[in-house]
Amino acid sequence: MSPPPPEAIVEFTVEDGLDAHWDEPRITALVRAIVSSEPGLARAPFVMGLHLVGDNAIRALNSAHRGIDAHTDVLSFPLIDPAGADFVTPPGQPVSLGDVVVSHPRALEQAAEFGHSTDREIGYLVAHGVLHVLGYDHEVEAERTRMRQREEEVLRPLGFIR
Repeated sequence: MSPPPPEAIVEFTVEDGLDAHWDEPRITALVRAIVSSEPGLARAPFVMGLHLVGDNAIRALNSAHRGIDAHTDVLSFPLIDPAGADFVTPPGQPVSLGDVVVSHPRALEQAAEFGHSTDREIGYLVAHGVLHVLGYDHEVEAERTRMRQREEEVLRPLGFIR
């Protein structure tokens, strides 16, 4: 019998004026599934922030934090260091893993481009972003393959299929 999943607090926001919403129960299950399968994090209570934004907001964040003045589909802001140098968490408080910002306009566009639902695209972008928060990357082919495998491993059981 597998141990229960970690306590997860997923904080959802939607940019004011954006005609969008989260499937909160399903996305929370996705985040919990990703984090619970990571060594060292599997049993720790945690907090993750997820934010749906428009083109202007994601472009401004991309410019400010990555020096790239362009739209993107997802940005990750980790508050943990996979090497172990984490922020200090007060006793009894959940670990703040970080934030993932998803561009709703890019999710709509990419869902249409790839021929699947917007829910699937948002799920994919969240999975991608959460894995970045946990230290995954895709700069070289081996990392890209590992990250893509992890994305599909967590998306498929929750019905986020192409």
